[in-house]
Amino acid sequence: MLENIKKYRLILASNSPRRKELLSGLDVKYEVRKPPEVKECYPETLQREEIPVYLARLKASACSAWMQDDTLLLTADTIVWFNGKVYGKPKNETDSIATLKALSGNTHEVITGVCLTSNKKQTAFHSVSKVKFAELDEPEINYYVKHYTPRDKAGAYGVQEWIGYIGVEYLEGSFYNVMGLPASRLYQELKNF
Repeated sequence: MLENIKKYRLILASNSPRRKELLSGLDVKYEVRKPPEVKECYPETLQREEIPVYLARLKASACSAWMQDDTLLLTADTIVWFNGKVYGKPKNETDSIATLKALSGNTHEVITGVCLTSNKKQTAFHSVSKVKFAELDEPEINYYVKHYTPRDKAGAYGVQEWIGYIGVEYLEGSFYNVMGLPASRLYQELKNF
């Protein structure tokens, strides 16, 4: 499969174990490299899907020293968008709790921006999934924050963890996008690269 990208050395520039797991599910040969630290700042004029796409491109730029003729670089960024506000990775436990309280009982969007970069071209795209949370009570939120790792996840939750089992009433769009990489869309983009 994906004969067209076999001429490339696919590099996933990510610290995310979930992105590694999802890319492995596509049965493509790749390597993982820890990307350089990038301050995830973006112009205030950007909205919604523009933000993670911008950040995915920014991460690609930070890895420019890795680029060779046979390199295909994959970078991504995921945000939660709710009421016109970005919920990225929470800063601390208090921030995690506040984020989950805001999302509780509401529908939010999970948006992942993905960037594929070679020396000859770059393509970027995004995927949007809508997630409806049940009303979460304070003991449930506190339990999740105490027993899991919401601080490394946009929106302070992992859909594949306990809170996803008890809190997600429905999901519209790609489940894998909510995990951090829209696998089906990525496969199509790799096919067309």
